[in-house]
Amino acid sequence: MTKSYDNLKAAFAGESQANRRYLAFAEKADTEGFVQVARLFRAAAAAETVHALTHLRTAGDVKSTTENLQVAVDGEHYEAVTMYPDFIKQAEAEGEKKALNSFRWALEAEKGHEQLYKEALASLGTTTEEYDYYVCPVCGHTHPRNAPDKCPVCGTPGTRFQKVH
Repeated sequence: MTKSYDNLKAAFAGESQANRRYLAFAEKADTEGFVQVARLFRAAAAAETVHALTHLRTAGDVKSTTENLQVAVDGEHYEAVTMYPDFIKQAEAEGEKKALNSFRWALEAEKGHEQLYKEALASLGTTTEEYDYYVCPVCGHTHPRNAPDKCPVCGTPGTRFQKVH
């Protein structure tokens, strides 16, 4: 790969992180009553998304849906089998209870994401039912078709799940 490719990947990562950071900052500004600042953070987050997607496409890392699903399966598998288990061990060793909880919830959600991607990959090209997904706002557990009564990962009431279509 070229240095420009490496730079595109680094720029994608940085812009992606800025997007998420600014959305978190917007939530905080909203809770503190700074409506206009929250809007600015959300606008900047949207701009960072434009940058990130442009860098990813320019790098050639958006391919066919089959290839993209396989990349997603592989990424979720890595997070569930290697990354989060290692992070959990480290947090346990350091007694970082909040980090441990965050990592455990993410681990369980990532296992579910891997399974959902595998199912999508297996059914790609066939006529399938169309339905929405529901995402737990606390741990990220993703549930097809409808929200569960309560999140199987963190116990959040299903009424708080966010519908994604």
